[in-house]
Amino acid sequence: QFECLDVMAELPSGLLEACVVVGAHSDKLRDIHQVCMQTVSQKTDKKCDHTVEAKIGGLELASEQKQDSYHFLVFTDMFGNRTHGVVVQYYRNGHRGSSTKARFYAPFAVCIISKFPYYNALKDCLSCLLVQLHTARQADFEETVKEFSAKLSLVPLPPPGQLHVSFSLRPLQVYLPSREDQDSPVVDIDLHLPFLCFTHTVLLQVLSYLLQEQRLVLFSCDWARLTLVAECLLLYLQPLSWQQPYVPVLARGMLDFIMAPTAFLMGCHISHFEEVATEDLILVNIDDGSIQTSWCETVDLPAIPLVAAESFTSRAESLQLHFDLELCHLAAGTDANALRSQRRDWQRRLNTHIQNIALELVVNIFRYSFANDFLSHEHRVFNSEEFLRTREPADQLFYKKVLETHIFHSFLRDRLNRKWDTFSRMEQNTQNTICASIIFLFRNRGMTESPRRPPMSELSRSGYRTYASPDNKLSKRLGASLPNLVQSVSETLPIIRPKTSQLRKISNFVCLPSGLKSPKKAVKVFRLPEFPPPLAYHYVQNYYSDMIASLGKAINATPPEESALLARYHYLRGLVNTVSNRRLDALEDFQSLYKTDSDIFPSQMVKSLVDSLPESERLQADRKAELKRLISRVKRDQERECAGRGNGHEEGTIKRFQLCFESVCLFDAGHQKQVSPDLFKVFYTIWKETEAEAQEVCLPTSVLEHIEANECVFKVSSSVKTSRGVGKIAMTQRRLFLLTDGRPGYVEVAQYRDLDEVKVSSAPFMLLRIPGLKLRVRGRKETFEANLKTETELWNLMVKEMWAGRFTADQHKDPQYMQQALTNALLMDAVVGSLQSSKAIYAASKLAYFDRIKMEVPMMVPKTTAEILKHKINPSLELASPQAVDVLLYTSGQLWVSVNKGKVMVFDASSWSLTHTCHVGNARLNCMLEVDKDQVWMGSEDSVIYIISIVAMVCNRQLTEHRAEVTGLAVDKDKYSQKVAYSCSAEGTVMMWEVSTLQVSLISTIVHTCLHFSFSLFDFYFSFR
Repeated sequence: QFECLDVMAELPSGLLEACVVVGAHSDKLRDIHQVCMQTVSQKTDKKCDHTVEAKIGGLELASEQKQDSYHFLVFTDMFGNRTHGVVVQYYRNGHRGSSTKARFYAPFAVCIISKFPYYNALKDCLSCLLVQLHTARQADFEETVKEFSAKLSLVPLPPPGQLHVSFSLRPLQVYLPSREDQDSPVVDIDLHLPFLCFTHTVLLQVLSYLLQEQRLVLFSCDWARLTLVAECLLLYLQPLSWQQPYVPVLARGMLDFIMAPTAFLMGCHISHFEEVATEDLILVNIDDGSIQTSWCETVDLPAIPLVAAESFTSRAESLQLHFDLELCHLAAGTDANALRSQRRDWQRRLNTHIQNIALELVVNIFRYSFANDFLSHEHRVFNSEEFLRTREPADQLFYKKVLETHIFHSFLRDRLNRKWDTFSRMEQNTQNTICASIIFLFRNRGMTESPRRPPMSELSRSGYRTYASPDNKLSKRLGASLPNLVQSVSETLPIIRPKTSQLRKISNFVCLPSGLKSPKKAVKVFRLPEFPPPLAYHYVQNYYSDMIASLGKAINATPPEESALLARYHYLRGLVNTVSNRRLDALEDFQSLYKTDSDIFPSQMVKSLVDSLPESERLQADRKAELKRLISRVKRDQERECAGRGNGHEEGTIKRFQLCFESVCLFDAGHQKQVSPDLFKVFYTIWKETEAEAQEVCLPTSVLEHIEANECVFKVSSSVKTSRGVGKIAMTQRRLFLLTDGRPGYVEVAQYRDLDEVKVSSAPFMLLRIPGLKLRVRGRKETFEANLKTETELWNLMVKEMWAGRFTADQHKDPQYMQQALTNALLMDAVVGSLQSSKAIYAASKLAYFDRIKMEVPMMVPKTTAEILKHKINPSLELASPQAVDVLLYTSGQLWVSVNKGKVMVFDASSWSLTHTCHVGNARLNCMLEVDKDQVWMGSEDSVIYIISIVAMVCNRQLTEHRAEVTGLAVDKDKYSQKVAYSCSAEGTVMMWEVSTLQVSLISTIVHTCLHFSFSLFDFYFSFR
């Protein structure tokens, strides 16, 4: 009935994916009716009404009208994509209009399938349909269902954000809530159902088993509870995503699914309990809130860590789970839709509270798991063994099982990709809260190079009982890579982390803020027009026209300050314009998203829409500057996508294998060749054993008083004779000191910056000369000598490299050089230990990078620079090659750095650690400007001004009025005038912007002979005054 587009544009999925009716055909019912008539005629001696209740041909008939029932389904395809269904089962008279006294009721089911889990909304839709079906004639049944399906197909889904959609299906008003953001799931379900079914302890057990990917089967006498409870449990784990088979409703013919050897989450009717309990499963009874296994009454699996569990229980006890308590002070409701609206608002608030509590649980479980001590973004490695050693002994088994699961691997991949989601937001929000509560414990911590190992002051208190041998690998799936050999800038800074016992105390009084992006503005609901009575093409087009008109009124009534809400209205109108074949109007709406919220810009839909434009409309678009720029941008992005296809992973691959290449190519005296797996295993084992050996050095309090709290011992020699006594030489990231034998004592050898000379010497012993190491320290007359014997050459290389690294770091005011020197020294030790040959020292000497460049090409810093320079950072640390810094901007407490064609890095100005990274466009940035204290404007070569929210750290607005590269930005700082900003571009145009509305209020074209120019704020500003 509907006119098709010449080239159909790609549209997002709507509310309805399919509508399926299951039931006996009318011919079948007619045959059953005849059987019933014969049965009645044979019993002529009875004059009462007769009923039929039997199974005929597999069809279960009822003698009386049964109550309607609903249940919910989840369908998963072979690619893991899920669709969701809501089913209503009802009984109707098998043969209406008959004069026979025989009555029977046949079952029918209607299933609505959608790509999104709108369980409550679809249930409301089916409830409205049943009102019509109960009163409809048999001949009108099919037409009624078709009309119902056609109406749902006209319903657009709301974009992510604060705008919901509602529509009328008499007698109810149906609401479609929107997602929180692009990556969040739709939540149209009562999330408190598991709290009504389970105690807090049992609920935590179930979540623990899901995190450990056990084989779980849910049971209930109500089919509807199975899916609803299962969906709630998976939503509690967000942003972790269940990766295993998921079938919340198993029919009798599908019970053999539970024999699958993998982990899964499935659901069965309680009547199948005895049949299913024969397998090795964890059985969860929803009806009585109990858990047991098929092999014993209790489940012996590790529980969620105590601190996280206690915090969850404490927060969950404050939940108000009963809506009736909300109605105590209200009058009796007389309007069903008004009561439903009250219940819906209450449920939304409760769902938000539960989501925050569940997210808080996930954050508490994995807090500090992805810190720089364990996670290397550069090499995409997670050091699981070192992470486990920092957990409480009682929790280590839980974490060991979780780290082996697919659900954690998927979560880890998001952390490596620096995904900014609800977990990231809450972890960042709570970090300052917790640190503030224990800052008195770390008041004297200064900024210095932070090693990847625990400080000696902590190790001496906690001991090393949690150390695991390198041979005890977690899992072959997880793998073991050489971790943290080259640390990022953020790792050179101290990270204040409370111990678990401190967290337990703090959790009793620290209220953790929300990680969810709860909208500051109230949720708005856009009500769709009434559906057209006949669903013919003409009436449907009128329906779309009414919807476009309503959206236009909503846009005009929305103030410019509510840009996020404006973006949602424009998105909906663009979608309706696309469906109704108004292509140019749709492109104009989507173009408006650049100024309001580009996060919801539908790139694929716009791309297909541009491709579907006929020649006549393409010429019309070229006459409109905004559309012409939009089409040019789409075409340019397509060309870049084609040009970059096949090379997308090149940079990541180079960085991933750079470390292994640098390490293993040294094993054959500097010659590059392939290294056998056994040799590399020896190399890695020695690395870990050296690390463990250093950590097993328990320093007494008298020694700890002489070193700083965040110093770590990285290398310890064997017991040797020195000029200061007999003992072991210890190397930290700051100094060398001697641990005397006998009564443990501390003897300062030297700090690296105080060394004057390091060389190999020898001491006479009878007829032999024992090799040793001689150190000359600035300000001391006597030298320090140590008879290191066979270790002399190695220690000579390591100390020289640390000395050179300290010298370079002091010159450039960059502690990264010292951290790299430490890495080089530890690599030398591992290489010498793995190569038991005369070439070992030669191969290790190739790693003495700083010592070599100090001798060959001294890196001198001008005197003036050395006097002024306070600190140095390297934004190209995680890039495949060094990149030019294009623009710098300092805002309150943050340094913004632009590199590498639109890549923006934000550093904390107090610690100089990298806090955020984002991309804006694909062209070089020319300028940056802080506007209104909550925005940063960035002018790009692609003629776009990108606007980043300082709070959310996302680019959700773009200004596209310029026609050439933006070369300058300025802002009027006069607090008594309306806030305005200025921008200029290479074609000679200067624009004045109203910051509140992002509208151009003045355009001036300056004739200039040069293509590139900039302007002075004061000259330009006063020229307009």
